[in-house]
Amino acid sequence: MGKKWRYGVILDAGSSGTRLHIYRWQDPSKIIKHASVEELNTLPTLENYYTKKIRPGVSTWGDHPEDVGSEHLEALIKKAKKKIPDDKHADTPIYLMATAGVRLLPKNQQRSLLSEICTYFRQESQFSLPDCNAHIQVIPGETEGLYGWLAANYLLGGFDNPEGHAHGKGHHTYGFLDMGGASAQIAFAPNTTVAKEHGNDLKLVRLRTMNGASLEYKVFSSTWLGFGVNQARSRYVKQLIDSILIDGEHEVPDPCLPRGLRTTETGDAIEGISKQLQLVGTGEFDECMRTTKPLLGKEMPCKDDPCLFNGQHVPPIDFDVNHFVGVSEYWHTTHGVFGTKDDDAAYDFNTYQKKVMEFCSQPWGEIESSIESRKTDPFKEAQEACFKASWLINVLHEGIGIPRVGIDDTPTPGINVTKSIGEAAKAQGFLNAFQAADEIDDMEISWTLGKMVLYAAGQIPPQDDFPLPVGFGSNTKGIPLDFQHAGSTYNHSLVVDHEDGWSDTAEDLIDHARSKSASGFLVFITIIIVVAFILRKRDRRMRLYSRINHVLRRPRRPGSPRKGGGGLSALRSKLFGQRGHHYERVLEEGDADQFELGDVSSDDDHSESSIGTRLGRASGLATPKLNIESFDDLKKAMPSHAIDRSGLVLSVLLSLEKAGVVLDLGLELAPPLLEGLERDDLDARLSDLPAEAREEVERVLDDALRQHLRRHLAPCAPRGHQGLRLGLRLQLLYALGDTRRVLDIDANNHALRARARAPPEPAPPGAKADGFCAT
Repeated sequence: MGKKWRYGVILDAGSSGTRLHIYRWQDPSKIIKHASVEELNTLPTLENYYTKKIRPGVSTWGDHPEDVGSEHLEALIKKAKKKIPDDKHADTPIYLMATAGVRLLPKNQQRSLLSEICTYFRQESQFSLPDCNAHIQVIPGETEGLYGWLAANYLLGGFDNPEGHAHGKGHHTYGFLDMGGASAQIAFAPNTTVAKEHGNDLKLVRLRTMNGASLEYKVFSSTWLGFGVNQARSRYVKQLIDSILIDGEHEVPDPCLPRGLRTTETGDAIEGISKQLQLVGTGEFDECMRTTKPLLGKEMPCKDDPCLFNGQHVPPIDFDVNHFVGVSEYWHTTHGVFGTKDDDAAYDFNTYQKKVMEFCSQPWGEIESSIESRKTDPFKEAQEACFKASWLINVLHEGIGIPRVGIDDTPTPGINVTKSIGEAAKAQGFLNAFQAADEIDDMEISWTLGKMVLYAAGQIPPQDDFPLPVGFGSNTKGIPLDFQHAGSTYNHSLVVDHEDGWSDTAEDLIDHARSKSASGFLVFITIIIVVAFILRKRDRRMRLYSRINHVLRRPRRPGSPRKGGGGLSALRSKLFGQRGHHYERVLEEGDADQFELGDVSSDDDHSESSIGTRLGRASGLATPKLNIESFDDLKKAMPSHAIDRSGLVLSVLLSLEKAGVVLDLGLELAPPLLEGLERDDLDARLSDLPAEAREEVERVLDDALRQHLRRHLAPCAPRGHQGLRLGLRLQLLYALGDTRRVLDIDANNHALRARARAPPEPAPPGAKADGFCAT
């Protein structure tokens, strides 16, 4: 199973846990031949086949990396091996890409940890892992943001349908915002003017559509390490204690905690009387916003103008065309305790801030009781909700400069700003400057998807003879030195088995039926196989039959006589009795009497060819002859369908096969074209051949016969074999439909026959009784 699918395994090693993603997509070589023009202009279609997350993050094993495999990764690797078919393991790449959590480890711990992970993967699986440095790595925040940008735009459809996502000014892509526990990322394609002015700040991203055409984008990506919600919270608490705590006291008022909630500085709840340092919630969200704003570092000097926050350079953002999708904490914080997953309305600053202020002003006891019934850990989520909301609002509007919908601007007329992100994108209506999202069309927006989109696109053969690779690097012409390739390779030839279509369809149905019981599943499979066989074209049914028959048939040494009793023919004979071979199906539109082996005369009048004809008679070789008197007769007799012509070819070959010439001879001397061909499938094979290939078959058979005759008969009859060879070509060319060449060769054949009327020559010394010369 899994013949048409390609798989990719990628583990997102984040600061709070490791998440396994298994993606799959159809092998380009299986679908390009059936794709429409519209489909050929799109990227490969990926599925999020399986996802599983475990905690904590791999950075926990920084000081004892030898245990990370057995204690942490084992469960994920076992699951990946189980989910992916065994015969696909070797072709399935595996990646582990660590983000902010591992970035914070010392460099020597990072190297040791990654080395142990690579060794463990190679020992415990057969997944493709050719280069540890490329497959197991700590990716920079800029790369994480770039992958996220690819994932968001892939799911929204801007790559495949630029016209449907036009925002104006020739822009059709979306910006990407991500925030985790330790870092935050931004990625977007600036407008044309900014791209020219800040070209050195951009990365060149290259994809490839199903038709082999390249797609190129110039994207800015950057990261703020230490600006994820957990790291920001740690800095906030330290700032709060340093500025407020009075000597001799142990309580610090915290406006970002719900009123009445008390925690340690690390976030653990405190109940009862305690003298340890504790944060006491006051539930003042306005004050919380003012206290968290300085954490942005807006006062930091900007060395490369313009900058957003913390002195970090970012090219100007044109919010008329740069519309951002926020994932991870942007999604969880705007929903979470403030909404539900079904609440997929577009982000509105005014509405969101009112929800947050109402929630955070409540006493802790009321909050706990109101959410306990729907949350497994109400304390942790509610404790962090107010701080996270204030941090998100400050980053979005004070740091990045996202306009406050409902306050700073007016929604575009005619656009329903409450649409979900998927609906809005389809209606080219995703015109809000920011919207949080978790999934689009039931697929998670994860930077891991962006990595796999690149990998899958790299498997598509390019249109050009000198293609530029899929991947990303510096914004320069050609292939920059820092270019990061997709990691995949493409097939130079997309020649595929034409039978894959029905088997792929059957595979989809089987995948759908896997949840059924074992007996029901077997019955279902049997029905599918029978129906698929019946619905196949006639020649393909015969081809499948012959292949199965070829596998089951007992092997026969070259030159030995054919015997019955093997393969499917034996089963048929046992069930229905012996029967002769009939070929009325392929000859039904032609006259069978037009094909016969020419009579072999022993008259003394047949001079030069007499030895040859005697040898031919003794060895079973005879000159084929067409019973056609004129060109008109030939045209009338010419079959009109490929299957009929191939049947005539088969008739010629079978007639010669009775003499032991063509099939064994061709299989022996022309294995590249005729290897594996049997009587039952010759007609089906030849019917599928294009004109050039059919001519090649004719040439090979001609050469094969000539070599055979030269080897065995030439010393005995220098000219007698020529008529035999031309006769064979005449029959074969006629069956293949090459009328003009038939007439030319037929004329030569008659000349040879007329010339071959001398008294018979005696056999040369050493000739055997069967007519072959001694060796």
